[in-house]
Amino acid sequence: MRILITGGAGFIGSEFVRNLLSGDATSQDTPRVTILDKLTYSGNVANLATVAADPRYTFVEGDICDADLVDQLMPGHDVVVHFAAESHVDRSIAGSGPFVVTNVLGTQVLLDAARKHGVGRFVHVSTDEVYGSIETGSWTEDWPLAPNSPYSASKAASDLLALAYHRTHGMDVVVTRCSNNYGHFQFPEKMIPLFVTNLLDGKRVPLYGDGGNIRDWLHVSDHCRGIDLVMRSGRPGEVYHIGGGTEVTNKELTARLLAACGADWGSVDHVEDRKGHDRRYSLSIDKLRDELGYTPRVSFEEGLESTVVWYRENRAWWEPLRQKAAL
Repeated sequence: MRILITGGAGFIGSEFVRNLLSGDATSQDTPRVTILDKLTYSGNVANLATVAADPRYTFVEGDICDADLVDQLMPGHDVVVHFAAESHVDRSIAGSGPFVVTNVLGTQVLLDAARKHGVGRFVHVSTDEVYGSIETGSWTEDWPLAPNSPYSASKAASDLLALAYHRTHGMDVVVTRCSNNYGHFQFPEKMIPLFVTNLLDGKRVPLYGDGGNIRDWLHVSDHCRGIDLVMRSGRPGEVYHIGGGTEVTNKELTARLLAACGADWGSVDHVEDRKGHDRRYSLSIDKLRDELGYTPRVSFEEGLESTVVWYRENRAWWEPLRQKAAL
């Protein structure tokens, strides 16, 4: 099986690649992967160092919006797994243009090329943020979309476009929507790595509003295992939720990170709430569990502890990224 992976040098994409290539490189049954990544500020080839010499691995630096390049790369691939996206909500609030271009137009370029060249399956990786906010209960896959940020609106548009290609053209498209990811190699602008790296440097951390916003946290390895299940066995035209099963408030998460980094609440700045800040996310994972046998394996306690340890021991990876992004 030959797989084209977009955004494979990013946080989640690189985890997926490393997992795919963790088997015997001499086996004929293991996948061969082509990675297409623009290497924007959050893409990093260092994330793929452990597999760079693998004969099943090919890396191409390029933009998913480059139709000519995508058309050249697509032939011969059996599956597309589409991670590439602009994904930081705060950046989308400051300027939505790159989010619309990459997340919507880039997805359209990939879908057109996959259809033209007869790719067998297109896996579109999305987010729970497309639903907006939910006070009680959990979203099911048929819940109406109601995004509240430019980022989530661009992802909702790309979801609908991908599903439209299934309904209109009969393409084998599946969509996954995940809850908040965390783990090693996450770019230090997202909450957990931002707070950890700040606290390790003796800096302060910003807590939005009253800290009562609730998120479900999903370890990146569980997320990638869920995507792999959907890639191999999901039903065409379906949406599948991948969640971690641990909902905590931002205030509770801050307390855990302070304790893990040996800091206290004197290191926290209470800042004005983010515009359009969704109050609570919660995904039902019943469909993925019942159809494909998915359950999260990494407990939040174990995953958070190992994540803090990783950032403590890998300054050489994150310090240059912080400097480059002026974080």
